[in-house]
Formats: sequence, structure tokens, C-alpha cells
Amino acid sequence: MATPLPPATLPDLDSTSRAAEIEAIRLQLRSWPEVETYLEGCKGVIVPLGSTEQHGPTGAIGTDALTAEAVALEVGRRSGVLVTPTQAFGMAEHHLGFAGTISLQPATLLAVIHDVVLSLAGHGFERIFFINGHGGNIATTKAAFAQAYATAASRGLPQAGRLRCRLANWFMAAPAMALARELYGDREGHHATPSEIALTLHLEPSLLAKQRALPEPAAAGPIHGPADFRRRHPDGRMGSDPYLAQPDHGARFLDGAATALTADLQRFLAEES
Repeated sequence: MATPLPPATLPDLDSTSRAAEIEAIRLQLRSWPEVETYLEGCKGVIVPLGSTEQHGPTGAIGTDALTAEAVALEVGRRSGVLVTPTQAFGMAEHHLGFAGTISLQPATLLAVIHDVVLSLAGHGFERIFFINGHGGNIATTKAAFAQAYATAASRGLPQAGRLRCRLANWFMAAPAMALARELYGDREGHHATPSEIALTLHLEPSLLAKQRALPEPAAAGPIHGPADFRRRHPDGRMGSDPYLAQPDHGARFLDGAATALTADLQRFLAEES
């Protein structure tokens, strides 16, 4: 398996150096000849996958896309692997009872992921690493991978036999889960969690103005569509206390998730076909 670009230098980077390193791995800032040259040395690419949905009365609607993109760019910076633009719309049908949520139906998201994979594979990418910020995307994305493998084979793509996709959920990375338990315990909850809100506060300081203490949230329970979700969880939270989130916590979540996912990506790139 070809190796990625040289890893970025990690210690004590100033903001200018970090920005330059992130710019270097953003696919949308490369030209097509630069991508062809990249493919001579590395067949891997990172795709951030998020959602545009409510995150309780104080959380940003773009939380899942913001966090997935931030982790993906940091993994790309550390590894030298290109990062595509973020797929910001996910499967969030159960949140449509709250203003601002934009959802793709499962079949639509499956088609989008399928087409992204086939587009990249057609150019020669063989290892496609999705970094996801939304639990509702997981089942559909894995189904899309299976369909993409079948389509690549049926089309006779040269990469079909070597094509591999992997889904990495940053919020399920071991360091992120351990830190959430340490900082928040049972108050982490299941949606609009302080861990994800902390990361957005680190990324977008203006969001601090939205933070305020909230009443006890509804406990997590079954989800049977948007009206039922709104009835069971009237303010959008599921057992969480996002007021516990702090920007410095977010920096720790970013570092922990990026460290774990960079190692996962490097193993993925090194796997034999």
C-alpha cells in the first residue's frame, strides 16, 4: 500500500503553521494535477461526514458537521492524507420536529455516500476513511459501502479488488469516550452531549454566548419519528447536560479523537488488499 504524505510536525505549532498544514491537505484547495501527483504516493483520502440537526436549546445546529470536519482536518494534518469537503447533511429524520434541522432520507444518504466512494475510486483512491460525527449516519453509511463495492466490481473498475472503506466515529474513539466519562459521568447523555458541545465551543468561541443552565433533560428512550421524539424530548436533549461543556474540554476531545483516529487511519492505509 502506498504511503501518505509526510506527517506534519506536531509540537508547538503556531497558528500560522497549523493553518498552512491544514490548507495543504484540503482537497478543495488542490488542482487536479496536484491530486494526480498525490495519488502516485498515496491512495488514501479522508471524508468528513456530519449532520445538520438540532442539538438542544443551546447547541449549534451544525454541531455534527463542525466536529467531524475539525477532527478530519486534524487527522489529515497529522498524517498528510487529503481531506475532502464535509458532507454536512446526514440522516436526521427523527430531529425534523425542531426548526433548522435538514435531513436526508436513508436512501438519499446511501446514494450520496455510494456516489462519493465511486467517484474517488474511479480516480484511483483505494482507501476511503470516513470520519463521522452523527450516530444516525452509521447504518446507512455501512450499507452504502457494501453497495459501492458491488458497483465497483460490476463496472470493472481497476481498483475494485483493492477498494476499502472504513467508518470512524470520532465520538466513539476510546480517548473521547474515556474523557467524557471522566468529565461528565452520566450527564454526558445521548444527544446534545457536553462532549460534542465542548468541541464546538473550542472551534467557535461565539457559541459560548448560547450556554446557560437548563432543567433536567428527558431520559433517553426509543425513537419513533420526529413527532414522537419531540414529545419525549421536548427541548431536544436526551439525558445530557451541555452546560457542563467548556472550550478547554473541547481541545482535549479534539486531540484525543485525532490521536486515536490517526493511528486507525495509518493501520488502514497499511492493510494489504
